[in-house]
Amino acid sequence: MNFRKVLGNKQFVRLWIAQFVSFFGDFIAIYAVYAAITFRMHGSASQVSGIMIAFLAPFALMGPLAGVFVDRWNVKRTMIASDLARALLCLGLIVAATPWHIYAILFSLSAVSTFFMPAQSVTLPLLVDREDLLSAGALMQQTIQIVRILSPAAAAALVGLAGEQSCYWIDSASYVASALLLMTLAIHRPVVPVAVKTVKGVLSDLGSGFKFILTHPSISFVIISLTVGMFATGCFTALLAVYVRDVLHEGTKTFGLLGSLIGIGTMSGGIAVMKFKDRSRAHMVSLGMFLMGGFIGLMAFAGSTIATFACTFGLGLGVAFILIPSMTLLQEATPNEMRGRVTSTSTSMFTLSQGIALLISGALAARLGIVPIFYASAVILILVGVVGWWKLSSIEKPAAAPVDPIMAKEAIAGAEGSAEIS
Repeated sequence: MNFRKVLGNKQFVRLWIAQFVSFFGDFIAIYAVYAAITFRMHGSASQVSGIMIAFLAPFALMGPLAGVFVDRWNVKRTMIASDLARALLCLGLIVAATPWHIYAILFSLSAVSTFFMPAQSVTLPLLVDREDLLSAGALMQQTIQIVRILSPAAAAALVGLAGEQSCYWIDSASYVASALLLMTLAIHRPVVPVAVKTVKGVLSDLGSGFKFILTHPSISFVIISLTVGMFATGCFTALLAVYVRDVLHEGTKTFGLLGSLIGIGTMSGGIAVMKFKDRSRAHMVSLGMFLMGGFIGLMAFAGSTIATFACTFGLGLGVAFILIPSMTLLQEATPNEMRGRVTSTSTSMFTLSQGIALLISGALAARLGIVPIFYASAVILILVGVVGWWKLSSIEKPAAAPVDPIMAKEAIAGAEGSAEIS
């Protein structure tokens, strides 16, 4: 998997550690927020869904615009400034007393993150060789999943011993630590012409990003598939905590364990992805959709805690087959000068779809029940996976090998000689 080569890159290792530290703080804080609204404030399904709506809305609304500026700004300074701003905003969660206070702070945090994420996307290919991008992407995802495994237990212990506020302090400190690590990076980015400082110039940059996405066969199909798939995933994700409480009749420990099992599954899936490294990135995304849909359907059908544990591990496998290849495809196929726009625009489309799902999932669950919503999510994901695989088989037919004129001449001569002998 070229992990040894990638880990020998000191610049990448610093970026990797910075991600580990900040994601660990994020997962702890998000767990604390879910625990606070679901179990302490006894929030409804709609109020729990509001957590992710507040978190995702800035990515949907501001993402493309942020990408335009990231493509023109110094990415190192952008990431550092974003980390420091988020460190201050996290402290606001300490005094948040109602769900609406939490929503406002999460919205502000995500608004800043809309600049950080495309900046990081621009940075990674500048630090890692092209042939190592899949391995680097897999390693970054493995790190996130290690955090996913460790953070629920850590957050549950912190909430139980010191209250939710301790998680928010740690999250704030993690952003400061990440900023300090990013200050040590030496990022050499090709010079990008300064954009025209007018509304027309901004719109022109936005349009070029959309045009690239829509005209690239593999990228456009993957992004459209992911947009539909994210709608189904959003319905499932928003209701998982309530499913644990109302269907499984379990508490915070079970909810935390499910997060860890998804992480373990995704780590295992990251290893499996490398077994398919020679396959189309887009085909792997379709396979991931099918896996996620199948396991959500099994979870809804079984309705037991043990089955839910097994299915969340399977969900993790599907997540790996979606995230790692799609991220690598964007890194490999997008020109550096527009990588910020392409990344942020695609993220905007994903989150808009997921946000709509989160917005309506609570009301749908109140009318139809959680289990039927899970079934509907499963059907959508399976259909996207099956249709995607079929369509991509026609889009990405292997090209014919180029003809070597010398070899062709020798083959013709050989054929003529055989004809004379016969």
